[in-house]
Amino acid sequence: MLKPEKREIIESRVLQILVNHVGQENAIDMGDLYERVFKKSWKNKINDTRPLRDVIEKLRWRGVRICSDCAGYFVASCGSELDDYLSRTRRRHLKGLAREAAMRRITLHTLLGQMQLNLTGDRNEPA
Repeated sequence: MLKPEKREIIESRVLQILVNHVGQENAIDMGDLYERVFKKSWKNKINDTRPLRDVIEKLRWRGVRICSDCAGYFVASCGSELDDYLSRTRRRHLKGLAREAAMRRITLHTLLGQMQLNLTGDRNEPA
């Protein structure tokens, strides 16, 4: 986990780099982004890049339109790119919720109703 002062520096670097990667066709690979942000190489792409993914997630929660696909990260250049990314994200999460409902042997509708009743806290905070 990054210290707050280090997080601000990393967030700033991410934003400075992603300004040059607007549009899906200009996506930057996670490994390349990591090396440019942290100014060092990664050894394990999954484990070493966790701080980068955490920063990107925080930026998304603040409303920055950072999208990703198999090619890497990019800033949405138009509404359709953002819609495509959010649609993929929604499908992925709904599949996970549908799996949970099946394992609990309840309908997805029932599970969503239970989740709605249990919601607490600020809607802008990550879970």
